[in-house]
Amino acid sequence: MEEVRKVKAPRSEATRAKAGGKDTRNTGPGRLLIAVYAVFAISATARAGYQILTKFSEAPFAYLLSAFAALVYLVATVSLAKPGRTWFRISLAAVLVELVGVLVVGALSMFDPVAFPHETVWSLFGRGYAFIPLLLPILGLVWLYRRRPRRQ
Repeated sequence: MEEVRKVKAPRSEATRAKAGGKDTRNTGPGRLLIAVYAVFAISATARAGYQILTKFSEAPFAYLLSAFAALVYLVATVSLAKPGRTWFRISLAAVLVELVGVLVVGALSMFDPVAFPHETVWSLFGRGYAFIPLLLPILGLVWLYRRRPRRQ
């Protein structure tokens, strides 16, 4: 009798990741996502630092929110770049906090502009940044969903 062998087709990176193989969150389009988060981490940090050092008394709440946004972007950048389940969970938490922050601060700044005399990164849903702060967490969540680790 002839022995029948099954030939396995080569798997794509996404398939390998779901099958417990290589973590692919920081490859391909993920690198672009990480780069955008890095740019936002740097710009939000610079903006918040300048605002806190030079005009903190004018709008302390808004400037502290900018600093918080900078921290969220920094955590998202680092955690998206690192492989592993723990970093995946940190990424997911950071991107969810970002989304909630953008939605809450965006709505508050729209309906109660007196509370936000100066804009933050998330004011008016990121209008000062071409609404990228609103789109970025949505893209981040889609990317994380598609690259989520497989349960064992």
